[in-house]
Amino acid sequence: MKLFVTGICGFVGSSLASWFREHRPSFKISGIDNFVRPGSEMNRSILRSRGIAVQHGDVRNASDFENLSAVDWVIDTAANPSVLAGVDSRTSSRQAIEHNLFGTVNLLEYCKRVDAGLILLSTSRVYSIPALAGLPLIKAKHAFEWDNTVTPVQGASANGLTTEFSTSAPVSLYGSTKLASEFLALEYKHSFSFPVWINRCGVIAGAGQFGTAEQGIFSYWINAYAQKHPLKYIGFDGSGRQVRDGLHPNDLAELIAQQIEYSQAPAVTTFNVGGGSGNTMSLAQLTSWCAERFGKHSVESEPTPRLFDVPWLVMDNGRTTAQFNWRPKRDLLSILDEIANHAQRNPNWLDLSSAP
Repeated sequence: MKLFVTGICGFVGSSLASWFREHRPSFKISGIDNFVRPGSEMNRSILRSRGIAVQHGDVRNASDFENLSAVDWVIDTAANPSVLAGVDSRTSSRQAIEHNLFGTVNLLEYCKRVDAGLILLSTSRVYSIPALAGLPLIKAKHAFEWDNTVTPVQGASANGLTTEFSTSAPVSLYGSTKLASEFLALEYKHSFSFPVWINRCGVIAGAGQFGTAEQGIFSYWINAYAQKHPLKYIGFDGSGRQVRDGLHPNDLAELIAQQIEYSQAPAVTTFNVGGGSGNTMSLAQLTSWCAERFGKHSVESEPTPRLFDVPWLVMDNGRTTAQFNWRPKRDLLSILDEIANHAQRNPNWLDLSSAP
């Protein structure tokens, strides 16, 4: 089995490649990365030492795929994963679209040429921001909680969001490019008859993640707190009540392995994949956890809302469990411990993995 990973030197790409090297040693694993993400260069030598072939390549360049040999499966982890991509000062809107959508086109053409299956990693941010903002939530002391006394919402419950939840605009440039990539992937699947699985991932978290304030929030918050860097609750009354679930990349890898080895013709190919309702935490709760681990550190408040922020985003894995008997094995507290241990061993991590 030949496995090819785009964005292989990013946190998710390198984690998946390493998991497959350990758990599927017969697989031949290779990948490309454009190394634009600060810190990604650090993973090149680590992956190569594990027998994983890494070369420079950019999914935005169709020519970078021309000389690639045939593989059996492609895992696409290359993206600009920030919900602020294209609207902040770091990237332009065209750059975000080129990376997250045009790159998918080049990748799909490669899959078509070599007849490879595709695992497309999408995102929970394909879901409608107004619909998420309108969820029936209770403002509890430290976190937003689901209000079970109101009329049920289609595609959402206390268990999280299902794939039936609204994807109506606006969803951000990041979300819309990933949603468009999903549609294109399904069209290529039906037009050119190669297998496609789409995994809409929640927040993926673990040691060695290049977290920022816009994404990779668990890793970013813990590393920043440990070094007593300035932190701020933004929006939602500046209270830190906003909630996310956390998923370890090894759990995602186990699901992908099942999808690669799935031998039947699936009726459904799009799944939500996250930590689920049992692995959720608000920023305020995460701060309390950090205080117990690292001691007191003040967090500022900025009540003014920020573009594209949502109060509660949790993935319902019910369909994924029904199809693959898959559930996350790593609980959120163990993931936080893993990140904190890494932060203590690498006190300059944010400096190494942040843009200058």
